[in-house]
Amino acid sequence: MNWTVFVVWLLTISIDTIGQLAFKAAASENTAFKGWTHWKNMASRAWLWIGICSYIFEFVVWLAFLSLVPLSDGVMLGSINIVVIMLAGRLFFNEQLTRNRLIGVILITLGVTVVGIGT
Repeated sequence: MNWTVFVVWLLTISIDTIGQLAFKAAASENTAFKGWTHWKNMASRAWLWIGICSYIFEFVVWLAFLSLVPLSDGVMLGSINIVVIMLAGRLFFNEQLTRNRLIGVILITLGVTVVGIGT
């Protein structure tokens, strides 16, 4: 994997993680409200808009990444986002990392490593 591919790949991971964390923060605020009121409150929070902007930017960066690698490699390398987002969820939202999730994290990481070495 050359330097440009690596940097763009890290950028997609970072932006996607920021977007997911922002969406989680938006959805977690003001959970006392239900239904339409909850959605209206979410729309007025900066976290939702940070998430939306992150996804727009991530879309552009993802297209750039796919222009640099074959689709099959790009999708496999992109699956590391699952691992990073799961770990970030643990760090920022105290979400549980069960034994099965940790096994999954290890297997995904190994798979991405194998594909990354071959790219």
